[in-house]
Amino acid sequence: MERVRAIMNALRTSDSVSVAELAAEHGVSEMTIRRDLDELAQQGVVRRVRGGALSLLLRGEEPPFGVREREAVETKRRIGEEAASLIADGEAVILDGGTTALEVARALSDRRLTVLPLALQAVSLLAAAPRVRLVLPGGEVRKGELNVMGPLTEASIRALRFDTAVVGCCGLSAEHGLTAHDLPEVAVKQAAIASARRVIVVCDSGKFARTAFGAVCPITRLDVVVTDPGIPAEERDALVAAGVTVKEAA
Repeated sequence: MERVRAIMNALRTSDSVSVAELAAEHGVSEMTIRRDLDELAQQGVVRRVRGGALSLLLRGEEPPFGVREREAVETKRRIGEEAASLIADGEAVILDGGTTALEVARALSDRRLTVLPLALQAVSLLAAAPRVRLVLPGGEVRKGELNVMGPLTEASIRALRFDTAVVGCCGLSAEHGLTAHDLPEVAVKQAAIASARRVIVVCDSGKFARTAFGAVCPITRLDVVVTDPGIPAEERDALVAAGVTVKEAA
């Protein structure tokens, strides 16, 4: 929902938000804003206080999966379909966690592939796919996100070789490369990239305005970036200059 996303953006720049101010800004009732804030409180994003809410997000911390999966839904669907079109039947694919990578899984569900998903949401989706050979990694499940991580996950990945790694991110830029908030997930992404012949990054254009805490790899390690037409021109030009193919899913 666009309004909830705007509230999240406000929380990234301010420690608190006001019900009255948000209602006036968005042209809705205060009751509607209170419902939005109650929903964000259930996700662990805010703590409700009289007249508004306080942000519970630490600096450098990503919003919960349940919030992110409602952001740019149609854009992520198109990105997922575009990325899936780049994968040939018969490939072995390692599929990252995250909301955009989940759309790739959805687009691959009727394909003949071997897939190792790094999130339980994709495992559940692909378990019913009749032509997908599903391979599961070991490891610890990250609460909320339901991604797998840790030494067992990394060892599972290192024991295999993939045609394609489909990787999500929290931030991407020519200067800082591919970045992620959660350090154990940084290690998993690095293992996935090292085990694959080709690396496809999937991210909406909003990720180009962000740099997360953990550095995964420079852009020179990437082969393809699938995003939307909102990618900043300077970032697109820098990626192309580094030899990365940029696909804009319209």
